[in-house]
Amino acid sequence: MKKKILSAVLCVAMLSSLLVGCGGAASSKGGTKVGVSMPTKDLQRWNQDGANMEKELKAAGYEVDLQYASNDVQTQVSQVQNMINSGCNVVVIAAIEGSSLGEALDMAKAKGVPVVAYDRLIMNHDAVSYYATFDNYKVGTVQGTYIKEQLDLDNAAGPFNIEFTAGDPGDNNAGFFFNGAMDVLKPYIESGKLNVVSGQTKFEEVATPAWSTETSQSRAENILSSYYADGTQLDAWLCSNDSTAMGVENALAANYTGNYPIITGQDCDIENTKAMINGKQAMSVFKDTRTLASQVVKMVGQILKGETVEVNDTKTYDNGALVVPSYLCEPVFADVNNYKELLIDSGYYTEDQLK
Repeated sequence: MKKKILSAVLCVAMLSSLLVGCGGAASSKGGTKVGVSMPTKDLQRWNQDGANMEKELKAAGYEVDLQYASNDVQTQVSQVQNMINSGCNVVVIAAIEGSSLGEALDMAKAKGVPVVAYDRLIMNHDAVSYYATFDNYKVGTVQGTYIKEQLDLDNAAGPFNIEFTAGDPGDNNAGFFFNGAMDVLKPYIESGKLNVVSGQTKFEEVATPAWSTETSQSRAENILSSYYADGTQLDAWLCSNDSTAMGVENALAANYTGNYPIITGQDCDIENTKAMINGKQAMSVFKDTRTLASQVVKMVGQILKGETVEVNDTKTYDNGALVVPSYLCEPVFADVNNYKELLIDSGYYTEDQLK
């Protein structure tokens, strides 16, 4: 009798091991492994994204391989390949450059490992299973609408002077951000209510490789010295995110003496939130990465259990190889009037972090 019981136990153990080892639909407590590839630790938001993802995945019972690629594409490719070779059943990737992961994606496809693109769409490959992000076009419309309302463009006489700083041309989201904002503001540019003194209104002219604060600052310094040194008033500067906004703010501090302009941003980084409190940045689009991480963990669980994966957009995000089923979270803006409610009361930051 004891031999039969022992034999049954051994069979169950072997079956469980095979299910997990083969990437089967193990329960969330079955040790299934998830790879998470983040682009860099240089920006605060990616540290938060990675930490949130790792915490929630581990709480759900998954083994997590979290890697940061130091903004080096080949490093990210190698890290993702290592994740797949080490037995990850799903890989979540926030791409450094959306069109440069071909080798890793080829491996994922060959081994049947689903890939979830995280907040940056992976381009030109059919191995992308799902995409989870915020409504990136809406991020831009929120920024553009904020400027429109703060300047009262529908009623004020104007004209008002504005400049633009967009994001990394290698990041598919950057175009959505810029186009969303421009769709709101372009009618006022065409009517003359808004004047872009530098004349730089095309994405290619205002883009910022790697979302670099230093690159943004250098370009802003050139614009200020070329077009505003004579005392011309600058009324608004639309920046697509907080790292580029910080570059503009640094340039203004050293090169501009007029009335301070409206400056937009995105991500509610700590230093930029402090700048909002101190009147140096008007707003930042708040994308609660806890919400995004929770949604991705949910999607990962649905993938591994063979369930229908929750998406709410199946038309917008064409990566050049297929339209990727997507889940879009809603962005909102924070400014000096509501940051306490959004950022402190929600537990995203403590008051001490913003001092």
